[in-house]
Parts: sequence; C-alpha cells; structure tokens
Amino acid sequence: MIENFADAELPDQLIGFKYPLSRLAAALRANGRVKIVAMGSSSTAGREDVVPYPYRLEMYLRAATGNSGIDVLNRGRGGEEAIEELPRFDADVFAEKPSLVIWQVGTNAVFHREKYDVDDVAANIAVGVDRIRAHADQMDVLLIDPQYVPAMLLDDKAELSERMVSLIAAVAETAGVNVFRRWALMRHWHVQNNIGFDRMLDPTDGDRLHQSDGSMLRISRGLAEVIRKATTAPAST
Repeated sequence: MIENFADAELPDQLIGFKYPLSRLAAALRANGRVKIVAMGSSSTAGREDVVPYPYRLEMYLRAATGNSGIDVLNRGRGGEEAIEELPRFDADVFAEKPSLVIWQVGTNAVFHREKYDVDDVAANIAVGVDRIRAHADQMDVLLIDPQYVPAMLLDDKAELSERMVSLIAAVAETAGVNVFRRWALMRHWHVQNNIGFDRMLDPTDGDRLHQSDGSMLRISRGLAEVIRKATTAPAST
C-alpha cells in the first residue's frame, strides 16, 4: 500500500506520450517567454482548497528547464465541456499564441450525462483539435482525459466513462496528438497502489468527483515529467 502520494507510481507505459512536442521544444530552446494555455473545466480551473494542475505544472516546468519565463495560463471554467469551450478558443487560446495547448475534456459529458451526448462531445473535441492543429506551425496540443473517481463509476456511469475515454483516445489517434491518460493512471493508483478513494478525493466534495490536493499534486508532477520528456527526446512508438 502506498502511504504517501509522493510515492504513487507514474508508469511511463501508462502516461508516456507517443509524439514529440516539437513547438514547445523549439520555444524552450529559444530560452525566452514560453506560453502554455490550459483549457478545461473544474480540474483546470480549481475549486475549494485544491490547487489546480496549471499552477503546479508551471512551477515544475520552470524548475526542470531553468526557464522562469514559462507561463501556464489557466483558462478553465468549472462545469464546462468541449461544446462550451470551443467558442472561447479565439480569445482564450489563439489570441495568446501559446506553444502548447492542454485541453482537459470529457468529465462533464459523463457526470452531466442528462445534458450531453458523449458522441457529440467527442465530435466537438475533434473539431477543437483540428482548429488547434491548423496552427501546427505555432503550437502543439495534448488532451487530458477524465479522472477515475466514484462519481464517474457509480449509477451506471462506468461504461459511459470508459466510452468517453475511448472516444478521446480515438480523436487523438486520428489527429496524431498526445493524451495524458489520467483515467488509467488514477485507476492504477487505486488498483495497483491500493490508494483508497477517500485519499484521492477532495473531502469537501459531496459529489465524489473532484480530486484531493495530494492527488492533483501527483497528477501535476506526472504531467510535467511527460511534457519534459516529449521536448527532449524522440517519442516512443
């Protein structure tokens, strides 16, 4: 059993990227200001006392690269899904001219299944990825899939969650972009590392949907590591 979240495993075979982040790598080599835009819902925006991943990602990347000019811009809005986020792309993504766009998607499509159709959400994710890839000479894109938590597993949501994760993977495969496999990583923590949901969840969240601060910190560390690797070495096949 893992007693400390700092020891929770970050297996490269689960979260390692398939493709290099060439635009981000070029920006880092230039050693100037580097912008990363984080788009998403509450995991990106943050809630209560949980520090969302963009702020820790910025800290970790600055430390890893020695470049204090890396800025991770938080453009998350709680409760949104790809359908609501697409209209924000011009102002919140393209106007910033980032070297990397991180898009956390899919959670609300399942949690609010009465509001969304997962196939429609996947179609909107594909549209968004294509819009970002139209700027491929300027910016990379990677997706973050949903969190593995009770709210995404109970009340017959487990099958829908797995479908959403698969749809996100299919969009990424078609477009040739990376996915940070949060679902698989957190399932690994729960099943292989024997980390209970009580530690993985924000104790203030009665919905049992949002991650704890320790869980989010470890996610941020894993994301920073795979981003760094994708800017310094050829991608695995």
